[in-house]
Amino acid sequence: MPSEAIVPQPLSAAPTPTLVQIPSSNTNQPSRSHQPSLPPLTISTPSPQIPTSPTNPPDPHPLPTHSMTTRAKNHIRKPITKMNLHTQLSKSNNLEPTTVSAALKDPKWRKAMSDECDALVQNGTWELVPPDPTQNIVGCKWVFRIKRNSDGSIDRFKARLVAKGFHQRPGVDYLDTFSPVVKPTTVRVVLSLAVSRGWSLRQLDVNNAFLQGHLSERVYMQQPPGFVDQDHPSYVCKLRKAIYGLKQAPRAWYHELRTFLLDYGFQNSYADTSLFVLTVAGQSMYILVYVDDLIITGVHTKMIDSFVAVLANRFSIKDLGQLSYFLGVEVVPNQQGILLSQRRYILDILARTHMTDAKPVLTPIPTSPPLLKSGTALPDPTEYRTIVGSLQYLLITRPDLAFAVNKLSQYMHTPTTDHWNFVKRLLRYLCGTINEGLQIHRQSPLNLHAYSDADWAGDKNDFSSTSAYVIYLGRNPVSWSSKKQQTVARSSTEAEYRSVANAAAELNWLCYLLTDLRVRLPCCPVIYCDNVGATQLCSNPVFHSRMKHVAVDFHFIRDQVQNGVLRVAHVSSADQLADALTKPLHRARFLDLKSKIGLLSRAPS
Repeated sequence: MPSEAIVPQPLSAAPTPTLVQIPSSNTNQPSRSHQPSLPPLTISTPSPQIPTSPTNPPDPHPLPTHSMTTRAKNHIRKPITKMNLHTQLSKSNNLEPTTVSAALKDPKWRKAMSDECDALVQNGTWELVPPDPTQNIVGCKWVFRIKRNSDGSIDRFKARLVAKGFHQRPGVDYLDTFSPVVKPTTVRVVLSLAVSRGWSLRQLDVNNAFLQGHLSERVYMQQPPGFVDQDHPSYVCKLRKAIYGLKQAPRAWYHELRTFLLDYGFQNSYADTSLFVLTVAGQSMYILVYVDDLIITGVHTKMIDSFVAVLANRFSIKDLGQLSYFLGVEVVPNQQGILLSQRRYILDILARTHMTDAKPVLTPIPTSPPLLKSGTALPDPTEYRTIVGSLQYLLITRPDLAFAVNKLSQYMHTPTTDHWNFVKRLLRYLCGTINEGLQIHRQSPLNLHAYSDADWAGDKNDFSSTSAYVIYLGRNPVSWSSKKQQTVARSSTEAEYRSVANAAAELNWLCYLLTDLRVRLPCCPVIYCDNVGATQLCSNPVFHSRMKHVAVDFHFIRDQVQNGVLRVAHVSSADQLADALTKPLHRARFLDLKSKIGLLSRAPS
């Protein structure tokens, strides 16, 4: 092989290229005996002029023998922007104005503000009175939001006048503030009953709900910005009725709605005060109340229509028709029944954290390494707390996230970089399971059974245990929990026994709820436990020497079993569905349990 490279010459005269010789062997690399020695390689440095390619190009040079340099060998880490999660969490939508002056310039927002003021005046919310030095005048502000449909399209532009409740004085401007909302478990139970019985599900929205409540205290508020009375610009608003932002507004509205429903003939549930039941000639109708959102279901459609007409005469309502989107949960009909999905909410979390295009994983939390308290603390834990707090709401329809979210929530005080990496791992899992949701089956028997499990001393920080349970109404999961035990268990039997006691307490409450719903169970509830010692301990009235330190309140389950209120049965560990809520699992085991628990995937839209 020639020692000099042959470089084709252009048609026109050109300067001769410079030749640079490179030794054939690498001094830093050991010689290879099986390769022939190569002559020195000469690489030509051409002139700036581009030569014309010849008809027959020369043979390529042999490859050099030096080793390849890679980022892994040199410990070079290429940053990935989408995985760093240095987020500016959810700035306000650019379409939503932040000032009154900006909103008044837009005809759509100006109309929304006018509609809000007109509704307040027509409702008799306030009267204008001269100011007095003894009055505590509460400020107010405008809040602008774009209301969207379940598919993300714009429904309407909403402007709301909100009082600055932090200006109120406790004991003077307000007394009681608590207002109940319906529990997620109650919603799942009612949906399961309605779907299994073939009942229709109807949704209502009460317009300006908080403006319906009457005030018993004297509250004064400044006039709305941008809508000051021209004849009395210095006057203040003496509130006759509640308004959004007041401390007592939610309670005043709930009291007003509850009074109306009781007068109509409904009975308030003792198990959940936001559930109302009407029974006429053996036919039932249920109402679920979450502030100003109502879900109505019952045997006869005419019975529901008659009630909605009476309700519309009392309050200003918006009939949304068939239930499709409630509190961020999409209700998707399918062949088996309905699927409860939070797809849009997950997409919003992934967009805020720049994880939409992240590489998916099949498990929410790895089996190793364990999650520990030690590590480098995050300089600013705000983003960690914000994301984990957002993930809490996903537990409404995603029991597969219960253990991971519960575990990450234990480090809210001082999260570390390792905890941050676990959060990113969980977001990658969500990226691959966006379309999964909770399946409510149409063909489902009316019996209660639960799976209870515990991971003994699974926490490597303090060797505490994790209790978990999944409760089913027929084939439909209606309640689940993954919780760290408050005391350190001395044995696996003790840990499992405490977990069974927690499941029994939830089952008792569900029995009270079903009684209020006029549902009779064909048999007593069953708790399945995979620990033989805990199963026998529930039916044995004799205190064992190794269990005498357990708090007495946990032993109520023995009375439940002896009285025939519930039954505790043994199940093999392979069939223990609650195992997915107690500890990290390998991929095959986790995917198997997830499908058995009741999670299905919807068709992507």
